[in-house]
Parts: sequence; structure tokens; C-alpha cells
Amino acid sequence: MSSYPLQSLLAARQFVSPQRVGDRLYFISDMSGRLSLYSMRVGGSVPEPLIPPDIALPNPHHLGDAVAYRVLPSLGKILLMLDRDGDENYQPVFAPIEGGLPTPVFGDRFAGQQVFCAACDPERNLALFSVDPRTSPYYESFLADLNSLELTSLGVSLYGNHPVAHNDDFSVILLADQYTFGDVVWWLWRQGETERTLLFGLPLEQRLEGQAVAPNGLGDAILIEDEGVLFVSALFSDHYGLAYFRLDAPDQVQQVEVQGTVHRGQGEMTSLKRSFGDRHRLTYNIDGVSWCYAGVFDRANLLFRVDRVLVGEGELSNGVIESISADPVSKSMALSFSTATSPSQIYIIESDDSRLRQTNERVLGIPADLLSPGEDYPYTSHDGLRISARLYLPAAELGYAGPRPVIFYIHGGPQSQERPDFTWFSMPLIQFFTLNGFAVWVPNVRGSTGYGISYMKRVDRDWGGADRLDHIAAYELLRKDERLDMTRVGVMGRSYGGYMTLTLAGRHPELWKAACDMFGPYNLLTFMERIPATWKTYFYTAVGHPEKDREFLIERSPSTYLHQLACPLLVIQGANDPRVVERESRDLVEHLRSQGKTVEYVVYEDEGHDVIKYPNKVDCYSRITEFFKRHLNP
Repeated sequence: MSSYPLQSLLAARQFVSPQRVGDRLYFISDMSGRLSLYSMRVGGSVPEPLIPPDIALPNPHHLGDAVAYRVLPSLGKILLMLDRDGDENYQPVFAPIEGGLPTPVFGDRFAGQQVFCAACDPERNLALFSVDPRTSPYYESFLADLNSLELTSLGVSLYGNHPVAHNDDFSVILLADQYTFGDVVWWLWRQGETERTLLFGLPLEQRLEGQAVAPNGLGDAILIEDEGVLFVSALFSDHYGLAYFRLDAPDQVQQVEVQGTVHRGQGEMTSLKRSFGDRHRLTYNIDGVSWCYAGVFDRANLLFRVDRVLVGEGELSNGVIESISADPVSKSMALSFSTATSPSQIYIIESDDSRLRQTNERVLGIPADLLSPGEDYPYTSHDGLRISARLYLPAAELGYAGPRPVIFYIHGGPQSQERPDFTWFSMPLIQFFTLNGFAVWVPNVRGSTGYGISYMKRVDRDWGGADRLDHIAAYELLRKDERLDMTRVGVMGRSYGGYMTLTLAGRHPELWKAACDMFGPYNLLTFMERIPATWKTYFYTAVGHPEKDREFLIERSPSTYLHQLACPLLVIQGANDPRVVERESRDLVEHLRSQGKTVEYVVYEDEGHDVIKYPNKVDCYSRITEFFKRHLNP
């Protein structure tokens, strides 16, 4: 039986978002118990803190492809994005390159607003920012000169106007409006012109009532010599691929063939990034793990020729790239990589393909063979759709006898995916569950990313519908697995996963012995009232309109069914959460307690839509595990 403390798992610190600048390596780590910025020599030295220890950086996962920080050598500064204890009102600040107190880049110009840095060029000291004012539904984007601090507006839009690509001198910028995931329109901004111009796609206001528009899946893009655009899309493949058009003929889209990839399995192309010169990186998510290639684009023959496998083989296999960045001076790349059983490590890939690991982070005091790598467990759902899933079982060496109680672990999004990624909140918790005798079922039901755009779009305007039935189909399947005790089953999830946890606990109360909701929407009507104004347009389209679709939203809200809750419920919430505000979880708790239900409620005062500070993680993981131990008796 396990006697391994949680602290042994959480002793594995995060090493993420690495950037190489000359002979220095910069990175984000939680060595102090909260995420902060550090630097050390390439090859290894004692990490040097660059900002005071009381300042916590936001989780880079929440920033997506946006810039978490960028080193600006010619200015002697580092551009950083900071929020306040998880409120996600990211603000650009400067810190001295040798370390020091961060100061706002633009004073209080964007105070109380959410600012994303979409791109930053350290050579020209130019940056692109996308601003969500939080109180107005209109986004605005800017080109910023980080030396003079001059701001040039790139326009406003209800649908994002997010910078996607730019030419070398930032005189031509590609901007994206997104109506729902995969439904994207591109616009072009040119220096000297007063307004952006339509480049590609059919704007919402030009669509006929009821007109169906196939999602194009427009993603990463690179401007090629100011003449054309090489980009990721779903125009020619449901699982995404490369395409190209000339800027003067965007209606003549051509498919680009990719040659030289060596991966096998099911998945999708996820990103296209410029490395240096004419070299680019292609990244794939294949069966949940990362593959990354380097190569060149042959425009004349519409070919992308892969000539290097950066990630996917050898030591860098069966895991997930947290981030990867290129250093044009040394022609090397810095990346952070982890697996289901190995914490994040920083690597330098030199121009000669040698891979130099810069860290040796590890779980302390727990033999590697006691951690669970998980097993692929795809299944067929109620309507014949193939669903990808993994099952994590306790290692045989732990000595647990008999069928194991099961925890259904449901990811957020819903446009997300649970992957073997030790940098994400889930994986250390899943490992701690298995060390304590639980089996953990991790499905990627319809709506998840990683399996093509059609699969992802199946959840639009159907929250709590066919996606819910995917979980019920899995439950019935798992009854046949003799390794599992399906009389002792719990369910938990975060964000949308919390919504689904509450939905399953209310609509199928006979299946669960315990449930844990982490900041999940309880009532879709109040949830949408409380989200930032800029989010409402998206949710009205992708989930439902609170006036036009009122009855539907009531029918799909957990609040409609939770009077049927038949198991204990643990609710966890961050006080500063801007996505699912604390009032939403408090409504849930108060309503259920007034009905005599057993509900535990935990609020972390210095967290947002996550739990990332070390003391909070220890408390949160311990509470969840002890909760399931009490009610499932592993």
C-alpha cells in the first residue's frame, strides 16, 4: 500500500517557457512556490531570480500562444505579462534585464483590462498587443514601439481582431476574427491605410440568415516575402494541414504537401512557427503526444520539406512540448518537455541536432516504476463515434489487491484535451490518485481538440447533450473491465469539466459515490451574465443565447437537475476567477445546502481559474484525494 506523500510529487518543480539569449537561458519556474522568472548560463549554473519573490507570474497555459515574456537585449529590459493572483487582467510590464522590480510599460493605460502580447520582435523592439477591455464587448489591437512606447491602433472588433502574423517590419499585419472555434475570418492591416481590409473568409454580417458556413480552421500563419501566406487550416483536411495563397489572390488557395514526417497514429497538425531565416517548425499532436519537425517551404512546388525531427523520438518522445523557442544568433532552440511520469525538463537543441538537457528535475523518493504511464483505451460511444481515452491504474508493485475504485477525470474547455503533460494541473493529481489505489479514467469526448475539426465542433450548441452520453457509454463499457470496481465510482472536473461533473451528478445520480467540481458553471444563464463582456458574443453563438435559447439553456444547466444529487460533493473555487466567478459556485453551494445536500466548499483567496501556488496545491490535491478516499474506500 502507498505511503508516499503528496510533497514527493510536488517536489518536481516546473521549468517552462525557456528562451535562449546568447549564453543565457531564461525560463519560468515555481522554485519559490509560485511561478517566477529566472535565468542561468546555458550548460547550467545556479538559477538567478529576476523579479521579487512576492510577485507571481500567470500560468503560461492560460496565455496559450501569447507571449509570457520576451528578453529585449538592446533595451536592457524584459517584457513580462503580469496579472493579480489569477484575475487574468494581464498587464505588460518591464523588468531590468539583470533583474529588478517590474514597472508598467504603458502606465495605467490598460489598467483593469486584459492585454495579450501576440508577438514581440527583440531586434526591432516592436510588439503586437490584443486588448480585452472586460467591460465592453469590443476588442482592440495595437502595434507598439517598445522604445518610444508609441501605440498604433490596428482596429476594433466584436470578434477578436487578434494579430496572427506580420512581415519583417510590421508594416503588414494579418488579423483574425473568430466567431466560434474553427470559424475564422482574416483581415489585413497595412501601414498608412485607415482601416483593415477583408482578406479571407465570409464575415458574419455578410452571411444570409441560416446560411451554413463550413469551419475553415484557420490557425498559425507566416507571411512569405510580403507576397503570400503559408498557413495551417482545415480547408483540405479535417485534421488540418498547410495551405498557401498570394495576398493579391486570396481566393486561389492551394494545398501544400508536407514531405518527410515519420509519425504514425491519429491526431492533427497544431502549429506552424518561424524558426530563423527561411526555416520553420511544424508541430503535430498525435494520440495526445507531441511531434515537432523543422523544414523549409518550397513555394514554387507547394511543398514543405521536413529535414529534421526535433521532438518525437528518443528522449523527447511520448510526451508534450510545453513551449519551444528559437534563438536566431546560435541557430538553436530551447524547449520544455514532459511526460505522464516525468516532470518538465529544459533542453537545448543545437544546430547540429545535439540535444543538451539543462535540468534534471525529478519526483523525489518515488521509484519511477510506481508512477502510471496510462494505457490507451479508445471506445465506441452511443452513436458509433470513436472516443479516445486513457486509463491510469496503480502500479502492481504498490500492492493493491482486487478491482480498483474509479475516478472519472474530465478536462476543461470543452475545446481542450487531456494529455501526458506533467506541467498541467491534472497529471500530478492523477499520479497521486493511482499511488493511493484509484484507477483514473481520462476520456477526451466529442468537443475535445486533437482529433480533427469535425470532432471538436460536435459540442457546439450541445453542451450536456451527446458529450454527456459519451461518458455514460464509457461507464457501461468499464463495467466489463474486471480490474475496476464500478460500484465505487467518483467523478471530477475543472471548468467545463466541472460543468460536466455537475451535469452527470445531477442527471445520473445513481452512478456516483462522490463528485468534485472545480469552478464549473452551475446555471448557464447566470454563468453567461457574469463572464466578461467580450466573451458574451462567443458564448451566445457557441452555447446559446440567454433570450433566444432560454429554455434550452435551462434544460442544459446543472441547476435544473442537482436536486437529484445523491452523493457528497466537493466544490473548489478561486476567489479571483474571471471565467467562472466565485458567486457562481457559491450559488451552487447555498442552493444545495438549503436542500440538505452534503457539500464541502473551499475557496482559495489568491487564485483564479486555476490552483498554481505551492501551498494551495498541497492543500487542494490533499483535500480532493482524502475526499475520494472517504467516499470510495480505495
